[in-house]
Amino acid sequence: MISDLGYALNSFAHLALLLLLFTVKKPGVAKYFLMLATAATFLWSTSLISVLMGPISLSDLLRSDIFKQLAWLLFLAGCIQTNFKSFSDVLKRPTTLIIISPAIVTLLAPYLLVFNPAWSFLALIVLSLEVLVLLEVVYRQAGREQWAFKPLIIYLGATNLFEFVTYANATMVNQVEVGYIAARGYIYFLLMPLLVISIRRIHHWGIDIFISRDVVLHSSLLLVAGGYLFLMALVGYAINYVGGSWGATVQIILVVMSFALLATVFLSNAFRSKIKVFITKHFFANQFDYREEWVKLTKWLTKADSNAIDVYQAGLTGLLNAIQYDSGLLYKVNANGFQCVAKATPQPLEITPEFDETLHQLVGFCGQNGWFIDTDEYLVKPFNYEGLKLDRQILKQWDFQLLVPFMKDDGLWGFALLGSGDKEKVSLNWEVKDYLTAVSEQVGTYMQHHEAAQVVAENAQFAAFNRMSAFVLHDLKNVLAQVDLILANAQQHKHNPEFIEDTFETLEHTKARMENMLKQLTDKNATNEGIDRESLLSEIIEEVVNKRCSGLQPLPRVHLNSEQSVVVDKEKVANVLYHLISNAQQATPEDGAVDITICEDSSSLSQLVIIEDTGVGMDNIFIEERLFKPFDTTKGNAGMGIGAYDAKTYIESIGGKLTVQSQRGVGSCFTLFFPLKQA
Repeated sequence: MISDLGYALNSFAHLALLLLLFTVKKPGVAKYFLMLATAATFLWSTSLISVLMGPISLSDLLRSDIFKQLAWLLFLAGCIQTNFKSFSDVLKRPTTLIIISPAIVTLLAPYLLVFNPAWSFLALIVLSLEVLVLLEVVYRQAGREQWAFKPLIIYLGATNLFEFVTYANATMVNQVEVGYIAARGYIYFLLMPLLVISIRRIHHWGIDIFISRDVVLHSSLLLVAGGYLFLMALVGYAINYVGGSWGATVQIILVVMSFALLATVFLSNAFRSKIKVFITKHFFANQFDYREEWVKLTKWLTKADSNAIDVYQAGLTGLLNAIQYDSGLLYKVNANGFQCVAKATPQPLEITPEFDETLHQLVGFCGQNGWFIDTDEYLVKPFNYEGLKLDRQILKQWDFQLLVPFMKDDGLWGFALLGSGDKEKVSLNWEVKDYLTAVSEQVGTYMQHHEAAQVVAENAQFAAFNRMSAFVLHDLKNVLAQVDLILANAQQHKHNPEFIEDTFETLEHTKARMENMLKQLTDKNATNEGIDRESLLSEIIEEVVNKRCSGLQPLPRVHLNSEQSVVVDKEKVANVLYHLISNAQQATPEDGAVDITICEDSSSLSQLVIIEDTGVGMDNIFIEERLFKPFDTTKGNAGMGIGAYDAKTYIESIGGKLTVQSQRGVGSCFTLFFPLKQA
């Protein structure tokens, strides 16, 4: 009777596996051989159930064992190579015939010859050894897939090792021990999961066995319950053994309380949910291919334009595509409540007072804890959303199933309402929550990044306008200095025709400068692009010195050593030189000197302009940290702090450079490198 239970369990397990294999639609040679071996094991195990088949004779026992071994040898022959296209390809191979010939000879021999059953015991030992040898061959040929084949090797190796021991013992005592026969069913049944694991791991067989999560959950609960009751039974037995007259009473109390505790735990939704999540996380493949879905979402979001409407719409559509839903609304929370910023609804949506009230309740609840809300789940399990009170009649007419929050700085930035439309609804289990959390984080970060970029762009526009205003103001100051120079000399030279001619020329230049500044204000540009043309720097310097720097002392002295023409914006270079020369004049006492030297540097192919003064000078820290920093001035309200910055920026923009050497109390030397045209 004990053996019947083991063989019955084994028959049921192999029958279930056989039915699962029948459901696999993908054809494959390995699948067919596995079905054959599974069916043979099922028939073998069923034939040994004495309640159904009656007592079995020794010859029938040996015949069924040989038949089972033959089926598994055929299966292993098909596993040695993976390029078989049909069942017949395996059977026609000489290697296959060599593998199965011992089993066929052993199976047919009793019908052709008369010999002692001990020879059949020896033949079954040989077949068991043959299976073990073939397992080693299969495992070695598996290469990188040895991990996938390992459970199969353990399953067949353990069962055939047991068969080897059984018939080796039978050979020695000239009979098969009943204990070995009774144990075989249990051993095959308990090792069966290894075969299933290996089938799922070996992908090129094309066999994808799926076991429902609910089946695994209930099986696991039954297994836990069985183990718990077994443990309680042992404790009860121990109490009964040592308890004397009180033993039976205490044992009954323990058993009743154990069942009560077990029922309490198993009827707990929280406990069942935790067990189900644990099983799903650790024993099943993910519902979503996260890498593929992440790439698809990223590609979709990068297609959106930079304007706010397209960004919000892209975010909502990306969220809908992630779970294959059709309709949705995207809201952004603001100081006055929330505002709909994107829609994806097949039909026009009517916002009723009931809709608005329900939405306010959902948002209030979601803003407190950041939860996802499944309105369908709320209708069935409202206790999962403790503290949320909704009108169930309104929810039954509600077009949206999910509310997905977007959080920012521990607060609710916005939320999306998602509806399946005609598509299949998703169940908001732990995996969907994890998946939607990742997607909503990505979409939310994308939209919030866009808003931050918009703020940065606006700030950049204001910064550009402020920079432009500073340059215009700086130019206005220079124009004012020219007008002051005219007025300072007007009283003394107003009757001098040359002075009057120079005045008109200066006013014409001032008018051009004013028009240039007006154009900058109109175009909102910090600098106005001029025209580059070939010019002699000596002519530009003479004009700057004579017309714009003659009002300050000491007057600059120009020294022309050697010169070639350079391609520059004459107006811009004049401003740069004026800033540097006037700064040198202002830093130098009237009895000092400001010298301007024009020469060539053949090593760097540059035209040099060297401006030297004997003024107060600068230390290295000031040169490195403050000299070329915009809006940093030592002149107080009289300066803008952009003259040196403007000079360096322009020289570098045409491929030159500006160097400075200075020493406090000695003076400064600015060297401008203007690139020469290469012949």
